Amino acid sequence: MARALVAVVGRPNVGKSTLFNRLIGDRVAIVEDEPGTTRDRLYATTEWRGREFTLVDTGGLVDPGGPRPPREPPQDLEDSVRRQAEAAIDEADVVLFVVDAQAGIIPVEHDVADRLRRSRKPVVLAANKTDSWRSEAQAAEFYSLGLGDLHTVSAIQGTGTGDLLDAIVSRLPKEQEATPETTDVRIAILGRPNVGKSSFLNTLAREERAVVNEQPGTTRDTVDTVIERQGRRIVLVDTAGIRRRGRIDEGIEKFALLRTVRALERADVAILLTDATEGLTAQDVHIAGYALEAFVGLVLAVNKWDLVDRGAETTAAVEREIAREFHFAPWLGHRFVSAKTGRGVEEALADAVAVSDERRRRISTADLHKLLVEAVAAHPPPTDKGREVRFHHVTQAKAPAPTFVFFVDRPAAVHFSYVRYLENEIRRRFGFHGTPLRIELRGARE
Repeated sequence: MARALVAVVGRPNVGKSTLFNRLIGDRVAIVEDEPGTTRDRLYATTEWRGREFTLVDTGGLVDPGGPRPPREPPQDLEDSVRRQAEAAIDEADVVLFVVDAQAGIIPVEHDVADRLRRSRKPVVLAANKTDSWRSEAQAAEFYSLGLGDLHTVSAIQGTGTGDLLDAIVSRLPKEQEATPETTDVRIAILGRPNVGKSSFLNTLAREERAVVNEQPGTTRDTVDTVIERQGRRIVLVDTAGIRRRGRIDEGIEKFALLRTVRALERADVAILLTDATEGLTAQDVHIAGYALEAFVGLVLAVNKWDLVDRGAETTAAVEREIAREFHFAPWLGHRFVSAKTGRGVEEALADAVAVSDERRRRISTADLHKLLVEAVAAHPPPTDKGREVRFHHVTQAKAPAPTFVFFVDRPAAVHFSYVRYLENEIRRRFGFHGTPLRIELRGARE
């Protein structure tokens, strides 16, 4: 079961990002006095009383009496409130509604409260900035929103956050045992806006399943499409285009990014589409990072290959660019495709299915132990302050991503370069092409 999702909503400058950082115990969200600082969707996993959940920091709901976030397009206030609040409601398991105890209630908060009540989703109301007895007394007016219990907190000082977390956890849906997937392979289709993801999916589905439009950002929700190839059932997930940070609009588009990340959590492999007419961009590499963080397999598909000079010199130049930009993933395979003509599309799908099979590969403990002995003999781990670092055992854990657990007397003393060496040795002997490997170091007594 995917982790429960808690969305933090509220108008600008009520302290959502500060509270977000406080609840996850780290400074992840950018915090400034200027309203509307949060542009991109920020999310992090946190744990309280043994329960893990994903917390999402969102952009502020527009206040008609205050400044709009920079680049906020002119629009009807009610439409802005509806799009942002309903997107949060639809996606979240619990909504954390943050208000400003010192500023009091404004009309936009009544509108949001009305929609939250009608949604029947669990809501936790938090009045922030209750740094004194006076502001805590002022917070009582928020009971008029009709959202139940009011939790007074100070994100800066940390007061009241323990009780707030108790309230959030108590409203999370019950954890359920994971049910076996009925599909053979789950493939997420990733990329920037307008690189041809929906056309790519339609070509594979052999019908128009996704809306195709030249305007970037047509796809907002993740869309599942089931196809069959050679007797295998495959689920394709067309995700929303992920824009460069700082260019993600307020509202629904931000939640589209979150849906993409959640789609990756359910995927075995991702096909990352790029635009051959534009070349590789920093954002392409950034999107690949989402897949690596989720430890899913990855196949690169260079789309719109029909629109460029496809001579040997151009092909070699693009391949050199791929090797340079994706140097952190030398195991990554690529295809030159055209979603419009169908060139290479089926081959890219076959590559993704093959990567999924690689991820299911199991290596016996005896073979892994032989690898460990020979790898250490050929290249012993560096000493730590003159003390020898000893590896004792290795095994492959049962996990969706290929995971190898090495038992060592002092895990903290193992340099990251030696971990990379062990990973390369595993790949050299056993393959695992197209998928990241998870390497864990544990104490010899664990």
